[in-house]
Amino acid sequence: MTTLIDPIRIGDLELPNRIAMAPLTRARAGDGDVPTELNATYYAQRAGNGLIVTEATDVAPNSRAFEHAPGIWSDAQVTGWKRVVDGVHANGGRIFLQLWHGGRVGAAGTLGGEMPVSPSGYNDDLAKLSVWGLLANGRYVQIAATPSRAMTTDEVKGTIDAYRRAAENASRAGFDGVEIHAANGYLPHQFLSPVVNTREDQYGGSIANRARFLSEIVEAVAQVLPSSRIGVRLSPFTTYNNPQESESEALYSHVVTMLNEHGIGYVHIADMNGWFGQPDLPRILDIVRPRFDGAIIANGGISIEQGNHLLRDGVVQMISFGRLALANPDLATRIKFSLPLAEARPTGWYAGGESGYTDYPSANAS
Repeated sequence: MTTLIDPIRIGDLELPNRIAMAPLTRARAGDGDVPTELNATYYAQRAGNGLIVTEATDVAPNSRAFEHAPGIWSDAQVTGWKRVVDGVHANGGRIFLQLWHGGRVGAAGTLGGEMPVSPSGYNDDLAKLSVWGLLANGRYVQIAATPSRAMTTDEVKGTIDAYRRAAENASRAGFDGVEIHAANGYLPHQFLSPVVNTREDQYGGSIANRARFLSEIVEAVAQVLPSSRIGVRLSPFTTYNNPQESESEALYSHVVTMLNEHGIGYVHIADMNGWFGQPDLPRILDIVRPRFDGAIIANGGISIEQGNHLLRDGVVQMISFGRLALANPDLATRIKFSLPLAEARPTGWYAGGESGYTDYPSANAS
C-alpha cells in the first residue's frame, strides 16, 4: 500500500518520499530581489521533504505581483539561489524553482512606475487582483492593482524567452528542475482565459491558440532542461485573481493533453477552492488522470489522512503541503513516526525576519 513516506521516481529523479513542499510566497528576499542567508536556512530546514518547490520566483523585473519576492533574472539572484540550493542538497534534499510572471497582477508602484503587462489590457476587475507591497512602516499589505497594457506579439515572444533564460539561471544555481506557474490567475493562466485574452494573433482566439503561450514556454524551458525535470502548476476552476475561465473541461483537457505530449515530469494541481470548503479535486482529476502519463501532485487543504488515501488508491502520486511544511520543518519525520503536527501561526507569513519563518522547531527540539 503506497503512503506518503514511500519513495518515488519522477523521470530520472529519485525522491525519498511522496511529500512535496508546496510553493509558499514569503516575501523575504533582500535588496534586488536576491535570496539571502535567511532564505537558505529556511529551505535547508525542510530538506527532508521528497521535493521542495520554491516560492514563486519572478522571471523578469516586470513580473512583481508581490514585493520582495525573489527573482531569477540577475547574476546576484543566481548567486543567492545557489546558496539556497547548496544548503538543501547538503541536507539530502531535492529542490525545484517555481518560475513566475504576475502579468496583469501588478502595480506601477512596485514595477518602477511601469504599467503591468497582460494579454489584452483587460482592466475591468482590478479590485479582484491580489497585489502586495511593503509599506515604509514595515507592514506588508495588499495594495491596489493598476491598469495593465496589452503585450505586443514581440513582447509575448520576449517573455517566453525570459522563461528560457530563467531556466538557464536555475540550472546555473544547481536546481534539480523547475516548475512553471500556470495557475492562480498569473500570466500563463491569463492567456488561457477567453475574457482576459482577446488577442487576434496566434496567441488568442481558440483554446489551442490561448494555450500556445504555455506550450511555447514549456518548449523554451525544455531547451535547457530535460522534460522530465519540468513541472507545471495548474488551478482549474479557481476564482483567485479572477481568471474568468469558461468551458474549463474542454480547456484543461486540451492543456493537459498538450503537457503530456511535451513529456513533462509532473502536473501540480492546485485545488484553490478546497481551502474554502468547496473542493474541486475530484472533477479536476477527472480531467487530468485520463490524459497525463507523468506524476500528479495534488495540493489544496489536503490532510495527511486524505493524502494517504489518495496515494493508496493510485489517484495521485504525490501530495504537496504548504502550511504543514511551514510549521513542521521535519514534516516527513513526523509523518513517518506519527509524531504530533504543529499548526502554522497566523502571523509572520509575509516579509519580516526569523519569526514565523525559521523559528518553527523540529520535533526533537520541541
